[in-house]
Amino acid sequence: MFKSLEIFKVSHEMASHAATRQAVVAENMANADTPGYEARDITPFKEIYRSEGSGTAMRATREGHMGGSFETSATSYNSEVSIAPNGNSVSLEEEMMKSVEVKRQHDRALAIYKHSLDVIRTTIGR
Repeated sequence: MFKSLEIFKVSHEMASHAATRQAVVAENMANADTPGYEARDITPFKEIYRSEGSGTAMRATREGHMGGSFETSATSYNSEVSIAPNGNSVSLEEEMMKSVEVKRQHDRALAIYKHSLDVIRTTIGR
């Protein structure tokens, strides 16, 4: 019954993705005044999850990984916001909205994890 608990792996990857994206957003905000800096972002988790086919298969990013991991790499993107005269493409408002989105994703991952634990505890009678 409990041989493969994919829900825990997916919730872990969702939380890890949120942490990685938060780091990228924080880096963008820290470089808001850096001349020529291009804002970066990573692929949203839902797109990574959908591209995996069945949704539960994971890729190992290097040898020795247990169970694999979703690949997340930050890439520059063209913002819909105008570029500053110094060539900087960071919009603090846009980055703040992304930060809120990331927090919600992390909270969602924790809620899924906690609920899954509750289901297991109920199943075994604790």
